[in-house]
Amino acid sequence: MRSAFLLTLLSAALVLAALAGESGTARADSTSSCGLDADGNGYTYAGHQSTYAGHGVRATITPTRALNVAAGHVAGWVGVGGPGQGVNGEDAWLQVGIASLEGTKPFLYAEIARGGRQPQFMLLEEGVRIGKSRHVAVLEISGSPGWWQVWVDGSPATKPLRIEGSSGRWAPIATAESWDGGKGACNRFAFRFERVSVSYGGGGSWRPFVSGYEFLDGGHRLQALATAPAERGTYASAPSSKSPLPYAFVASS
Repeated sequence: MRSAFLLTLLSAALVLAALAGESGTARADSTSSCGLDADGNGYTYAGHQSTYAGHGVRATITPTRALNVAAGHVAGWVGVGGPGQGVNGEDAWLQVGIASLEGTKPFLYAEIARGGRQPQFMLLEEGVRIGKSRHVAVLEISGSPGWWQVWVDGSPATKPLRIEGSSGRWAPIATAESWDGGKGACNRFAFRFERVSVSYGGGGSWRPFVSGYEFLDGGHRLQALATAPAERGTYASAPSSKSPLPYAFVASS
């Protein structure tokens, strides 16, 4: 599929809204039916929000089986911010991940919402193979509060992006997401998240992700693979895939 056409589809249909969770141990309702949350919303999630606010989040994300999208989209992503999380209560977020729309192959994308404007979609790679991992991160730039970059496989994938009032305010998220396209469709996905970690300083001061809120609805499933250690250590100074950070899980439908 040509990039221009895919970007048109993204602008029209892919509204990958970051979640605004709560601090403390919690869990979303997991009893709702396929494609809907407990309130009948067509956006459903399976993932985690960090206990602590940070300056970035990273993970190795792998689609482990075919992404079957009957309508709407599915995605596995990491990010910060969310609806109403901007400095003046507007929508503000930054995320990067792997997604698929109805009739498309998986692709790598980034998205930024800021200043009350429509989200901006950035297509980073088309044709991501099932079983192929991508090491992704959103990270605040050292010495530049409120300026962020998206990283892929250890290298910057975007120019610096300014989000006013964002520094140190948001608890990072790592989650899978499905939208039913307004048709009550049951989409199928499976994403493995590995080396999930949070940066506690600009430029990368990586520590294991500690889940404070669990998103789980639409009949989706979460399987823990490795949990964070009791003590939080500092690991790498840059978003590299080499440090074997321990937090990992599988999100699937």
